[in-house]
Amino acid sequence: MGHLFKEKKKRSGGSRLSCIAMIGPVVVWMLLFLLVPLLYVICISFLSKNSYGGAGLPVTLQGYLGMLQSEYGRIFLQSLWLSGKTTLICLLFGYPFAWIIAHAPKKWKPFLLLLLMLPFWINSMIRIYGWITLLRSQGVVNQMLMAAGLIQKPLDILYTDGAVLFGMVYDLLPFTVLPIYTSIEKLDHSLVEAAQDLGAGKWHVFTRVILPQTMPGIFAGSIQTFIPSLGLFYISDMMGGAKTMYIGNLIKNQFLSARNWPLGAALSIVLILITLMLMRLYTKVGSLDDMV
Repeated sequence: MGHLFKEKKKRSGGSRLSCIAMIGPVVVWMLLFLLVPLLYVICISFLSKNSYGGAGLPVTLQGYLGMLQSEYGRIFLQSLWLSGKTTLICLLFGYPFAWIIAHAPKKWKPFLLLLLMLPFWINSMIRIYGWITLLRSQGVVNQMLMAAGLIQKPLDILYTDGAVLFGMVYDLLPFTVLPIYTSIEKLDHSLVEAAQDLGAGKWHVFTRVILPQTMPGIFAGSIQTFIPSLGLFYISDMMGGAKTMYIGNLIKNQFLSARNWPLGAALSIVLILITLMLMRLYTKVGSLDDMV
């Protein structure tokens, strides 16, 4: 009996060690690169701006009270509006794209998915620089339009709100397509066939059968597009010429230019809270299986 007890204890100890070996690095990573920086930002948000451009004592609510200015409220609304437009356009283009990939022949699916994932192999800032080269006054697009006789002088495509919106859609479209593609792949085609056999039209089948089944993917794609678009400050800086201020640019400027770290940290905390609320909403409506 004693031998069996020792053997059982030895096995449980070995399984415990293997579990720690598997989970330990993840826990250390999360503590060092997620929890500690988050706690640091929270602490800074309750400090005061000092004369050296950093943060220090005493502990105040100066950073949070500074957000009550109407200007910051307008910037938040502008950011939410831009993110909403980006998400809507990505859905309008992403759903048909995901549908085409899901219903393509099996031999073409890997190739189409590869084309979708290919932009992730290149740094997004480099890709944005490429679009700047194409869209500037003396860029390829304007040169082609002038050569075709469609315009007489270069169009002001770059450094506009439209250019920022285009950059956002271009950068985030794959994040919308992939969850929707996953939901379409899981579609119960027997329900579609049953609706068609009962005489339902194409629009009725889509709105009453297909759309409800793919709604988790739509919601997942929307969340994965909306949340990052709130913080992609470099796109508005590069393609918008920093003419319009968004929440991501505002946070960056508070840390690097205005040197008001408590306000920048407080704005970051509010942005994190918005993200958490959206994720909470997603867990109520969607399914984590659709997050890619």
